[in-house]
Amino acid sequence: MLRSGEVRRATTTRRYYQVRVGTNPRESVRGNPPRYTGTVTPEELSTAVSACLQDAVAAGELTAVDGVELPQARVERPKNREHGDWATTVAMQVAKKVGRPPREVAQILSQRLSEVPGVRSVDVAGPGFLNITLDAAAAGELAQSIVAQGSAFGTADALAGTTINLEFVSANPTGPIHLGGTRWAAVGDSLARVLSAQGADVVREYYFNDHGTQIDRFARSLLARARQEAAPEDGYGGQYISQIADQVLAQYPDALQSEDPQEVFRAAGVELMFEQIKSSLHEFGVDFDVFFHENSLFEGGQVETLLEQLRSSDSLYFEDGAWWLRSTDHGDDKDRVVIKSDGNAAYIAGDIAYFKNKRDRGADLCIYMLGADHHGYVARLKAAAAALGDSPEAVEVLIGQMVNLVKDGTAVRMSKRAGTVVTMEDLVEVVGVDAARYSLTRYSVDSNIDIDLDVLTRRSNENPVFYVQYAHARTCAVARNAEAAGVRRTAEDGTPQFDAALLEHAREADLLAALGQYPSVVAQAASFREPHRVARHLEALAGAYHRWYDACRVTPQGDGPVELVHHTRLWLNDAVRQVLANGLDLLGVSAPERM
Repeated sequence: MLRSGEVRRATTTRRYYQVRVGTNPRESVRGNPPRYTGTVTPEELSTAVSACLQDAVAAGELTAVDGVELPQARVERPKNREHGDWATTVAMQVAKKVGRPPREVAQILSQRLSEVPGVRSVDVAGPGFLNITLDAAAAGELAQSIVAQGSAFGTADALAGTTINLEFVSANPTGPIHLGGTRWAAVGDSLARVLSAQGADVVREYYFNDHGTQIDRFARSLLARARQEAAPEDGYGGQYISQIADQVLAQYPDALQSEDPQEVFRAAGVELMFEQIKSSLHEFGVDFDVFFHENSLFEGGQVETLLEQLRSSDSLYFEDGAWWLRSTDHGDDKDRVVIKSDGNAAYIAGDIAYFKNKRDRGADLCIYMLGADHHGYVARLKAAAAALGDSPEAVEVLIGQMVNLVKDGTAVRMSKRAGTVVTMEDLVEVVGVDAARYSLTRYSVDSNIDIDLDVLTRRSNENPVFYVQYAHARTCAVARNAEAAGVRRTAEDGTPQFDAALLEHAREADLLAALGQYPSVVAQAASFREPHRVARHLEALAGAYHRWYDACRVTPQGDGPVELVHHTRLWLNDAVRQVLANGLDLLGVSAPERM
């Protein structure tokens, strides 16, 4: 299979086919759920609502139908803030399961919720909505908590003990990394960081396609260029072919006179091209734990050994002189040949051997990130797992869509073989690593995206990475100005100068709410394999911060005295700085202190 990030056609297929590994305690309220601790985040408040529901059942106020599992409660920000700080529909969700009208369930829960520390009031509205209003002091405590946790804020252990093999980019070593591969580099590395933030042990892996006809075409293209001949009809063009051909000749001056010139250019050319790819990725902030060579599966005899094993497997059957994989059992449109009628292995045999190799190396879950033209491999990879007697759920495939580069309103075309490919280096040279990574990661990978070079080179709020980075730089400037004005988080004796009750402005409530949502956003990004959720939330947080900056002062006006509210607001400012830095780090983007 060609694991290129290149995408040549759009599809409307859903992006992921996933299996959850490990149990996230937030996804179940069975047993003894953690009790609310007073730190008002959506996650903690959701836990508090779930705990109240369990307590009501335990006390006999509600009776759950035997065998029915009650859902985990979720709180959301109401569209109309006059209705409260948070709202939940859990009473309507469980009404049938406890055999009571939704409003009666809501009334029972509201009484218990009203006794939770930090909750000022709970109102029942409509058919059974619960609208929750918090004490300003309880909400404000979050600012101090974030500063205390530092870079750990937003991390969790939901995936602790799980080893995930994440394969991404894996572009053919026949040319530089193009826009599709660049997108996978940005998204894949960010996903690895997000999964690690949830406790997973992530192995970043690059599958090096050094076995197949594309390598032959590459070698013939290099040899033709070295001989000053036209490129083969099915070969590769472009300036990079000339550069590599010259480098091979510099290393091996007698290459053209050797017994097998094409083999010389194959071995040396592929190695030179791959070193360029690795160098480009490193400069892009992406490094891999494993570079796996496809050819090793064949040279090491793993494919041949596996074929003998599979012949006795019920997952294969013999027909028309060939051995076929029952891939239709797993959603494929047709069964696939694994051993051809001439006795040689089909390409999918290498995929099966590769999956087995990953599992033998300790992977609990194998995530493959593939281009849109690889959608057919979803069922084949799952069938490969089944052929080995393994669980298809150990395979997860993410399908990406097209990337278009736009300048002056016109699409920049790319064609690897024509030599007009838009490479990773081209994009970085124009917009920089930060803007390139951020712009490629802020969209769901199941959507086609246009990268507008005109927008990404502007230092304005239209540029999303500038908008977020500027918010971080502004928090740093505020901290510097506060220091100069004598505003500090702690007194000289080290005592915190903080009163959460003073964070009562409406803009402060909005900012605290955005901060509190960050841990659940990271958890969702990991659960759904969607790091773009982090980017979008950072933009919302940056917006909330800029509005707060315009409405609330950290330093006194003019010659006014420094008051406790100023010290307290510095805690909030620094909490925003920490969360922005944490989120940008998950995206592999820098958090500048000055802009």
